Amino acid sequence: MKKALVIRHLLFEDLGIFEDELIDINFQIQYVEAPIVNFNQLNIAEYDLLIILGGPIGAFDEELYPLIVQELSFIQNYLETEKPILGICLGAQLIARLLGAKVYPMQHKEIAFSTLTINKEVINNPLISLENIPILHWHGDQFDIPANCHPLASSTLCPNQAFSYKDHVLALQFHMEVDTKKIEQWLVGHNHELITAKIDLNQLRIDAKNYNQLITQAGKATFVKWLARIESK
Repeated sequence: MKKALVIRHLLFEDLGIFEDELIDINFQIQYVEAPIVNFNQLNIAEYDLLIILGGPIGAFDEELYPLIVQELSFIQNYLETEKPILGICLGAQLIARLLGAKVYPMQHKEIAFSTLTINKEVINNPLISLENIPILHWHGDQFDIPANCHPLASSTLCPNQAFSYKDHVLALQFHMEVDTKKIEQWLVGHNHELITAKIDLNQLRIDAKNYNQLITQAGKATFVKWLARIESK
């Protein structure tokens, strides 16, 4: 059985719709909680896939959250193995930082369900199934595309929504993984951010319900297709 290591920063920001897909293809899943895990005690050789999930802290916030230093070191060491890595939101920003790109605040937070513009100039873009899908965006920081990476998607508020690196790394600014049936956990857990940014909570609830089937089907298809392609190399 293959093993996936999942770095989690908040309990409710989990694998979402990806979890059952990994189980179905015989992956054993191990969550580690970034705020308390000792990354030095993890043996990279044990894992076949690394997934770094989102969180409300910044990729350059190590003065406030020293855990980022150890987490970055672990991700860097994993990158060098060239085994598959998926970074989501904060996870993608940490990867971007390690690859030499800037990560910095947006002028306005992007918190809403909206569509992406998929870069069709990238051959076999793994995100093609997300075209015209109102995906969940929830971030206040953005990244530049690192050198030697392929930009995969953009949005009106955020021109750099995703990139791939070599054949094994996928970094996503948006939340393709979210189980929209559990959106209330996000609304409660990120209450202060939502109120401060004057986000319409009821609209998020309505969109989560209306787009659940579309997001679930497209998100699962994209994830499974990407992972299958990576594993075939």
